[in-house]
Amino acid sequence: MMRGLATVNITAADVPAAVAWYSEVLGIEPYFSREVDGKVAYVEFRVGDYQHELGIVDAKFRPDPGSEPGGAIVYWHVDDVQAAFDRLIDLGAKVYIPIIERGPGFVPASVVDPFGNILGIMYNKHYLEILG
Repeated sequence: MMRGLATVNITAADVPAAVAWYSEVLGIEPYFSREVDGKVAYVEFRVGDYQHELGIVDAKFRPDPGSEPGGAIVYWHVDDVQAAFDRLIDLGAKVYIPIIERGPGFVPASVVDPFGNILGIMYNKHYLEILG
């Protein structure tokens, strides 16, 4: 049924600020942008070995803009969880779940970005096995 990650969307009330922050985190600029009513409403980055899409959507397009949606934490593989975690914190993210080894080869952590989204990072030996 599921063949792979297509797009991960996060929301931000200030899309240009979120684009600037994620451009700094990722070290790249978005490859796609769409305006609504003359303002940037959606952008996409291509991220990682498989060029997965990370989209930033204007928060006004949430189904219920006043609520905090529940959902899954998406974890992105990183080679050095501590270095990635420290960098995210240095760039203004807040700790959500600290680094915790969940077994040999599985080390996740997550932060809340400056726009209220949970961003998961993880060293995952299965990711590297598939990549290899």
